[in-house]
Amino acid sequence: MLSYSTQHIEADDIAAVEAVLQSKFLTQGPKVAEFEAALCSYSGAKYAIAFNSATSALSGAYHACNIKKSDEIITTPISFVSTSNMFVDIGAKPIWCDIKLDGNIDENQIENLITPKTKAIVPVHFAGKPVAIEKIHKIAKKYNLLVIEDAAHALGSSIGDKKIGSFSDMTIFSFHAIKPITTNEGGAVLTNNKEYANRLRLFRSHGIIKKKLWDSDMVSMGYNYRLTEVAAALGISQLKKLDKFITKRNEIADYFDKIFKDNTLFSTQNIEKNQITSRHLYPILLNPQLHCQKEKIFQELQARGLGIQVHYKPIYQNSFYKEQFGEFSLPVANDFYRSEISIPCNQTMSMDDAKYVADVLLEVLHKYKHRGCSF
Repeated sequence: MLSYSTQHIEADDIAAVEAVLQSKFLTQGPKVAEFEAALCSYSGAKYAIAFNSATSALSGAYHACNIKKSDEIITTPISFVSTSNMFVDIGAKPIWCDIKLDGNIDENQIENLITPKTKAIVPVHFAGKPVAIEKIHKIAKKYNLLVIEDAAHALGSSIGDKKIGSFSDMTIFSFHAIKPITTNEGGAVLTNNKEYANRLRLFRSHGIIKKKLWDSDMVSMGYNYRLTEVAAALGISQLKKLDKFITKRNEIADYFDKIFKDNTLFSTQNIEKNQITSRHLYPILLNPQLHCQKEKIFQELQARGLGIQVHYKPIYQNSFYKEQFGEFSLPVANDFYRSEISIPCNQTMSMDDAKYVADVLLEVLHKYKHRGCSF
């Protein structure tokens, strides 16, 4: 089955992992620092702090900037739940901002949601397409707010000549198996703020500092969120190939863009000329006439070998969020969920695979267009 996104592990990755397995350090050795330095070199950020997942990295970021109970965080509902879970766990409240049809937060609606309790804006680069980060920064500066980017999809994405990871107070990346590069599980926070970097390093390792010899001191609350040496070695190897992976994903996406241009059954994500996207996802948005057939379309595409997925159910529609914060609804986010399907687009695919995906998708959607919806 052709997956919507998947890892690509090669012989050099395996050799890098084997070398660490035969070394003295499986954890808390030199490879994590080497991986962090490579992330800084690639992104242009001053500091990178590796974590054992993007979820723990998000938790570290929210704690590092002292988000607390009663704070309000403006964010998007179209994301994986961890984006919000980690500040809700602290006691902060999500303030949902609607999105645009590309899946990214609508920057033009943010300012109307700001109150005296607002502490931060947390945008998500959906599918790897950069958000309007410069406009978001102007709003944040006007109201003295933090900007914490969830860039789990966007390692390697850029605006102009500037990489995602170097813009904001903090940026979180994911190295989960299906992300642009993988460390198996893993994540990182990138920042230009030395104080945040110091707090993040403490937070990921029990809040403990070493004083001398056997004497250590726990100076703040922390957890064991460390990345292993094995994972870091894989990350170092994978990062060297990131641009090649992204080029391949974009070649496939460009083919899809050409084949799907002006299609009347669905639309695709438009990428601005000054942007490079990691193409973590290739989302299509079904037109309303196909909404009621979406489950059947999903099942048939999977039966035909297309490992598609839907990204995402709005976070506020989950039972936990309904119980904690009540019923909530945003029109574009709801429509986006009804419409979105992520189709296979990854660096392991050939152009023959891409042609197969396009042919099957168009065939199946044309099959169901005549069935329509009764309103």
